[in-house]
Amino acid sequence: MITEHIKLFPDRKTTLTTYIHEASNEMKHCTVKPAMLVIPGGGYRFCSERESEVVAMKYYTRGYNAFVLRYSIGEDSAFPRPLEDAEKAMETIVSRAEEFMIDPEKIAVAGFSAGGHLAATLGTMGKIKPKAMILAYPCVIEEMLQVLSPQQPSVDDKVDSTTPQTFLVAASNDDLVPVINSIRFAEVLDENKIPFEMHIYSIGGHGFSVAEYSTCGAPQRRAAIEVCQTWVDLSLKWLDRVMN
Repeated sequence: MITEHIKLFPDRKTTLTTYIHEASNEMKHCTVKPAMLVIPGGGYRFCSERESEVVAMKYYTRGYNAFVLRYSIGEDSAFPRPLEDAEKAMETIVSRAEEFMIDPEKIAVAGFSAGGHLAATLGTMGKIKPKAMILAYPCVIEEMLQVLSPQQPSVDDKVDSTTPQTFLVAASNDDLVPVINSIRFAEVLDENKIPFEMHIYSIGGHGFSVAEYSTCGAPQRRAAIEVCQTWVDLSLKWLDRVMN
């Protein structure tokens, strides 16, 4: 694995971490791979480690070259800085596509909670848009913006015909970012005839990440983990269709 920590701007703390498969003479037919850009959550106050490398590894082990964006947070998180970070990450991946051994036409983004908001902002407003979006319990509607950083825009009203195909996952008992966020985003995707797939689990709460004990924590969440664990495989099967 080739790992690199790339500083995206000289005057910012934002970084892009790479997880690149090394070229192999045994697998010459699949040297060029699709890419997955992971954007962790954290309410624009921090970048959650539970939604960073562990997520990237899920896609890495299934043939993706993966990247994790750690974007502007805290006092530096006012819009449009996080979007600029995401745009710079996309620009970096595309401009170094040959070096990273990725197909620049097959870049997906996966965002979680506030990172789901940023991923959706990139997909609706970004200069370089991903081929596909995975939004996990995203915060996207105007009524929820008070839980994010200053001036973050709603994105449900930014969807248009150029918005990427989207995979949505959430839990109906999420008491931090209500599931209506995902439902509303699905509605506007449908209104704009953008294909999407959505999975809403009956339990899981907020922040279930890849639904493993290492990311979900307490033993009392066993039932939630067992219910939500299927979403990663479902997203990979969906990506197989969308990215080809």
